[in-house]
Amino acid sequence: MPKAVLTGLKKYPVKLSAICAMLDSGGSAGRLRKDFNIISPGDIRRALIALANTSPAMEDLFNYRFEAGDLKGHNFANLFIAALELTTNNYEKTIEEISRFLNIKHEVLPATLDNSNLYAVLENGELISGETNIDIPKHDKKLRIKEVFLKPEAKIHPKAAKAIRQADLIVIGPGDLYSSLAQILLTKGMPEAIKKSKAKKVYICNLMTKHGETHDFSVSDFSREIEKLLKQKLDYVVYNNKKPSKEALKKNKKENPELIEPVSFNFKGKNQDSDGKFIGEDLLPSSGKIVHDPNKVSKIILKLCKQ
Repeated sequence: MPKAVLTGLKKYPVKLSAICAMLDSGGSAGRLRKDFNIISPGDIRRALIALANTSPAMEDLFNYRFEAGDLKGHNFANLFIAALELTTNNYEKTIEEISRFLNIKHEVLPATLDNSNLYAVLENGELISGETNIDIPKHDKKLRIKEVFLKPEAKIHPKAAKAIRQADLIVIGPGDLYSSLAQILLTKGMPEAIKKSKAKKVYICNLMTKHGETHDFSVSDFSREIEKLLKQKLDYVVYNNKKPSKEALKKNKKENPELIEPVSFNFKGKNQDSDGKFIGEDLLPSSGKIVHDPNKVSKIILKLCKQ
C-alpha cells in the first residue's frame, strides 16, 4: 500500500497489513542491494514512514537523502534498514525492530524474501531488465510494455499469504503499474492467495500517466492490466474525477517530469460500468497538489469495507 492509503487509514481502529514490493534495482535501494547482496528496502521504507507514530523530526530523518560525498543519493532510512539487516541477518526481525522504533501499530510485510529481478518486454520485442530502467525508460518512451515477468521466480512470503487470507478488504495501488504493483502481483502464489480470499478487491487508480509505463492510459487500461496480473476481476476501481488546476499541472511537470497527463475516464465506446464497479470521486487535496488526499481515499476504502 502506498503512503496516501496508509496515512489515511492508520488513524482509524482497523488492522493494516502493508504488503510491499522488494525488487528495486536502482537508486539508493538498488546500490545497497548490489553492494551488500541484501534484500532491497523496496517500498518497505515508504510503508514504515507512512505508518510511523513519531515526531515530525523523526519522519524528516527517515526521509533524509544525502546530497554530497560518498553517501550522495542514499536515503537515511535505506541505510538504517540495510545496517539492521546486516547485523541481524534476518529481514523479518529487521522490520519488526524498526516497527518498534517507530511505534508502528500495524504490520509491514515484504511480498517475497526471494532476490528476484523485474523484466519487461516492449511491443517491439525489446527486453528491459530492472525496475529502474522500466520506471525511467531510456528507450522510446511511447513504446508500450507488452509483458512483465520476474526472474528468477519469487514466491509469496508466508506471512503475506496469511494476511491476505485474514483480510476484510484488499486494496491495490495507487502506484507505478509495472515497476511497483506488478512486482507484487507477479509473485508466485500471490494471485492465488487473493483469489482464495473472501475479501473484496479494490484498485485505487493512479492520478497521472507515465512515460514508458502507462503513456496514454485511461482508467479502463489501468484496471485491465491489474486484472490481467491478478488473473481475476476486481470488485471496485476507484479513480479521481477532478481535473487538476493548470497551476498544479505546471508545478507537477517541473517537479515530476516523468509524469505526463492526468488519467482520463475513457472506456473507448464500451460501457464497462453497468455494475457500478468504477467509482469516480474527487481524490485531490485542497492545496492543489496532484497527489491522493489520504483522508478522501481512506473514507472511500472504509465505506467499501462495510458494503
